[in-house]
Parts: sequence; structure tokens; C-alpha cells
Amino acid sequence: MLNNDTLRSIRYMLDLGDVHVVEVMKLSGFPATREQVEPWLRKEDEPGFAEMPDTALAHFLDGLIIHRRGRDESQPPRPVENRVNNNVVLKKLRVAFELKEDDILSIMTEAGFRVSRGEINALFRQPKHTNFRLCGDQFLRNFLKGLTTRLRGQ
Repeated sequence: MLNNDTLRSIRYMLDLGDVHVVEVMKLSGFPATREQVEPWLRKEDEPGFAEMPDTALAHFLDGLIIHRRGRDESQPPRPVENRVNNNVVLKKLRVAFELKEDDILSIMTEAGFRVSRGEINALFRQPKHTNFRLCGDQFLRNFLKGLTTRLRGQ
């Protein structure tokens, strides 16, 4: 899934304006500007579209965690990922929205996507673990859809 699609989905989910997206990114130390963010929010076929780099999405997701939960001053800042895949997005959203396994199951059920507890656990394992499973675009898309439904009450 394109980083731009993920950003647009989260932006819609939380009803964030362009300025709010910039502010969330700045919480994690990313020096974003509105002029920089606007091309990332456009669709692929629109003029002025620019692909969002992995580091920018990682900073946005880290900023979202800080925005939703606050900064933990007792812990040193975590390094920002250089490569972001669907598993990383899923993990960061789980932390930002304080979701448990049962919450994820109900979100996926609300989105009309059947999944077992074992499949969910496999998505959150370390990549070197034998039961690790990559998160597919369809799973992430349905997760974002279900989370949007839950948060916006539609």
C-alpha cells in the first residue's frame, strides 16, 4: 500500500487538516511544511502528486503516537524507521490507539474481513520469528476502514 494512501486514510479517519498533519509530524522531530505535505495528500492521477518517503510516514506515525498518548519522558526517544511496511504501520496504529487483540478482531469483523487470533499475532511478531507473517495491503486497507468506522461512528 502506498504511504500516501495510508496518510490520506488516517487523515480522513481523524478529520485532520493539512496544518494538523504538519503539526503531528513536527511532534516527532520532522521539519515538515504545508507545502511539503500537500503533494503527499493528492491522488496518484492528480497534478502535483509526490510519493511520500518512508521516513516521513514513520515520523507521522510516531507523531500520531505522541499526539494521542503523550510523550513518555522516562524513555529515550526511539529511532525512526528508514523502511516502513504494512506491519510497521499496523504496530504503530495499535500503539497510538491503544488497541488490544480483541479490539483488532472486532475492527476487522466490522470491516467484513474474517481473521483469526493466530493470524493477528503473526503480524506483530519479529520478522525473524518462524510464525511471522507479512501484513498484506488488503488486511491493512480493511483495518483502516474498520478503525475509521469505529472512530467516526459511521
